[in-house]
Amino acid sequence: MSSQRWLQRQFRDPFVADAKAQGFRSRAAFKLVEIDDKFGLLTPGKRVLDLGAAPGGWTQIAVARVGEAGTSAIYAVDILEMEPIGGAATAKLDIDDHKSVAALRKLMREPVDVVLSDMAPPSTGHRTTDALREAALAESGLATAIDFLRPGGAFVVKVMRNGQEAAFTAEVKKHFETVRTFKPKASRPDSAEIYVVATGFRTSTR
Repeated sequence: MSSQRWLQRQFRDPFVADAKAQGFRSRAAFKLVEIDDKFGLLTPGKRVLDLGAAPGGWTQIAVARVGEAGTSAIYAVDILEMEPIGGAATAKLDIDDHKSVAALRKLMREPVDVVLSDMAPPSTGHRTTDALREAALAESGLATAIDFLRPGGAFVVKVMRNGQEAAFTAEVKKHFETVRTFKPKASRPDSAEIYVVATGFRTSTR
């Protein structure tokens, strides 16, 4: 029954149809479009690290808005295999693994301007377990942003309204000048997800 409800929701979802029509790998691409339209993070020439990138919807938007040539560079990583995307370097790795982080640092060579994280764990159906996993991924995204951002850089991360988001947002504020939350229209109304958008990274807090 749950699979049937999911299929029905997908069929009725205009963002799913639009994603297919425009060649995006996921409806989540439209979430990043809305975020960037509002906050203007992905400008030409920026260096971008996309965490939890598979299947690649956010990476596609980053490539389109930042550009494939010149000083821009886009890195897309995930623990899952991901089909290549022109204009981006993709890597299968776990950002919580020290060896993987070292390999990523070697690949990137220098800090990035923007770190994106749309990471989400597989749902277990157990509310407490899922909340802990979601919070852990957000923390991993923040730790990675602190490691790889240049001074003044920006960080976008998905969090869930599950009672732990306030503490996480407070932690983000220790590292960034400005921190705001945003829920794109492309995010389903019944979803607890929101996005923390942080700008003005302070390197002195490392």
